[in-house]
Amino acid sequence: MGFLTVLKKTKQKEKEMRLLMLGLDNAGKTTILKRFNGEDITEISPTLGFNIKTLEHRGFKLNIWDVGGQKSLRSYWRNYFESTDGLIWVVDSADKRRLEDCAHELHELLQEERLAGATLLVFANKQDIDGALKPEDIKEVLELDKIKTHHWYIIKCSAVTGDNLVEGMDWVVNDISARIFTLD
Repeated sequence: MGFLTVLKKTKQKEKEMRLLMLGLDNAGKTTILKRFNGEDITEISPTLGFNIKTLEHRGFKLNIWDVGGQKSLRSYWRNYFESTDGLIWVVDSADKRRLEDCAHELHELLQEERLAGATLLVFANKQDIDGALKPEDIKEVLELDKIKTHHWYIIKCSAVTGDNLVEGMDWVVNDISARIFTLD
């Protein structure tokens, strides 16, 4: 019995996933997490450090790590990579001037060995704002088609209205479970 088989069987029993939610500051990471969990989103301040939420979703226990995205905190992101099954990258679709920075940070992350094979969900957030870029445009700027090392998916969403948050989480859970919770 190989090591991966042992890991798969262990994870099968737990039905637990570790998701890391990252993105530039003010992208809406904490708002997405709170909205998805049914919490009040009227007053949200910048995340200085991290938030962890453990939620049940479709029979899985999701441990979601929401880490602050300020430039001064990004060097600490690597402290959260261990055992990550899925990366949720949140993009502020209305912040066109920082999209290049957003693309750079994402591609730096995807080179990290400890994130190898992690599923990537890109939330094109703030679609409720006039002038927000469409997911197709964000896909182009982020050069998602060049990513061959990770399964990825981009979906438009709004943390404020809740649009497509469940659909995005369903996709990431399905992708991870197909990869990790298979029996030999």
